[in-house]
Amino acid sequence: MTSSTEAGTDEATPGYEQARDELIEVVRRLETGGTTLEESLALWERGEELAKVCRRWLAGARARLDAALAEGEEQDVTRTEVREPGAARGGEADGGDGADDVG
Repeated sequence: MTSSTEAGTDEATPGYEQARDELIEVVRRLETGGTTLEESLALWERGEELAKVCRRWLAGARARLDAALAEGEEQDVTRTEVREPGAARGGEADGGDGADDVG
């Protein structure tokens, strides 16, 4: 089971851009100062949560890109294997003009 913290963030998980924008605002408020220790700690904790959300989104995006690249590489290998056996290189597969031309 997931913890109540994880379940709570899963229900209302912001999109990447929303989390990033809120994180920027949290950092700005922390850098500006003028907050109590308690407020600063709450902002820090929120910033950590938002950073995790952003990392998850980026990890998911990376996984999708890696899968797409791997799929593209598999297709390239398949196309190469299909073309290689006699693909217009003057061999026997293109009409028998290979060994017959010798004599």
